[in-house]
Amino acid sequence: MANQELFKKVLSHAKEYGFVFQSSEIYDGLSAVYDYGQQGVALKKNLRDYWWKAMVQLNENIVGLDAAILMHPTTWKASGHVDAFNDPLIDNKDSKKRYRADVLVEDYVGKLETKIEKEVKKAAKRFGDAFDKEQFLATNPRVLGYKEKGDAILKRLGKSLENEDLADVKSLIEELEIVCPVSGSKNWTEVKQFNLMFGTKLGASAESATELYLRPETAQGIFVNFLNVQKTGRMKLPFGIAQTGKAFRNEIVARQFIFRMREFEQMEMQFFIPPGTQKEWYAHWKETRLKWHHSLGLGEDNYRFHDHEKLAHYADAACDIEFKFPFGFKELEGIHSRTDFDLSSHEEFSGKKLQYFDPERQENYVPYVLETSIGLDRLFLAVFSHALQEESLEDGSSRTVLRLPAVVAPTKVAVLPLVKKDGLPAIAKTLTEELKWDMTVAYDEKDAVGRRYRRQDALGTPFCITVDHQTVEDQTVTIRYRDTMAQERLTMTEAKAKISKAVSFQNWLGQL
Repeated sequence: MANQELFKKVLSHAKEYGFVFQSSEIYDGLSAVYDYGQQGVALKKNLRDYWWKAMVQLNENIVGLDAAILMHPTTWKASGHVDAFNDPLIDNKDSKKRYRADVLVEDYVGKLETKIEKEVKKAAKRFGDAFDKEQFLATNPRVLGYKEKGDAILKRLGKSLENEDLADVKSLIEELEIVCPVSGSKNWTEVKQFNLMFGTKLGASAESATELYLRPETAQGIFVNFLNVQKTGRMKLPFGIAQTGKAFRNEIVARQFIFRMREFEQMEMQFFIPPGTQKEWYAHWKETRLKWHHSLGLGEDNYRFHDHEKLAHYADAACDIEFKFPFGFKELEGIHSRTDFDLSSHEEFSGKKLQYFDPERQENYVPYVLETSIGLDRLFLAVFSHALQEESLEDGSSRTVLRLPAVVAPTKVAVLPLVKKDGLPAIAKTLTEELKWDMTVAYDEKDAVGRRYRRQDALGTPFCITVDHQTVEDQTVTIRYRDTMAQERLTMTEAKAKISKAVSFQNWLGQL
């Protein structure tokens, strides 16, 4: 399935099967705001739990937090968001459409990467089994030319943004002859900075109300609670504080479904460390986080690291784990060495000490921070878009199957009576009630069993248990596997044990 076609299929499948809806759809919706339906909310919760168990439950030195969305306004002055939380925007004079200037350039580089992929496919077809992809990428002149050009463009973009040279960003767009996707024209305005924070007010009347911001990230709630957690938990460095929660950004150019939204959910962990150890911990968390992503089984080739050309004002090292979405490699998770910027800045603006007494060093100091930050909605889209597949069958028919990792699938097993008579529904309902305590179960007795299998395939349910007339005689059932469509006859006890193991967190996270 072509990438563009796949993405359209992702959007329609997400709505048709109750995963994601347009917000306020009966009022024509709200741009870049989405609601998660009955299936989507379950998948999202399971992904959040998968992260939480790996990050908090399995690490003795990482604890959780749930900070408020509303914070004292000075928080955002201290963090740099009031002065520096901007996106470079550019308008096309003919279409009247507004774009992020950096994204236009990055999309141009993405087209170069697509050209590289086409060269690889052509070569693989030409050389067959003798094709060496790594050697081809390292030696082919055309591929090297595309790569060199892309790297040079991103380096220049990063330098221009770091120096706030917006005129050069526009010059780069003009030199690359980037056109407006809508009008096809190159009639651009100057590039301007736009602050992304949503403002709101706290108070009973307009005259006395305090101006606040909806938090644009969850990290600051962790930093201002550093000492509260450290002292009450008697935590020793190194230790981490993790939290998940909503964040809000006034994205002018929100697009690509739930990839870039105005209201989204983050899963962040701030790891507090002694100064001078950041390089070691940066390498550690890069490796650890990539292993976690690989554990979901979406294919290691679909991930890559991208080092930042332009570092944020607080960082001395930063990279992204990028995933190959239907629209190309894009950021999924950020790993940042934030130095002591955050705690030092909050010390300065609050007048309160945010230091740690190190018994081994026998000194007080402001800890350094290593951050891992992943967008839950982006993770949802990565898993969902990769899992959705159209499959041709041996009998000439086809099926739509959502091959979600079993550990995060919304429903783990569907229990299906073969027919709605002969006592089979009663047995199936009893089995459903037993399984319900340990996993999410669906009961379905409508339509022919083959059509029910197809429905569960499209919902991503990894297992189906069919109760038939033999079940009445010997308490055995047929277990059917979503991915292979193979069937196996087991006792009810055996089926339950097999499914429980296959969907358990230990089975999936144990490899870490």
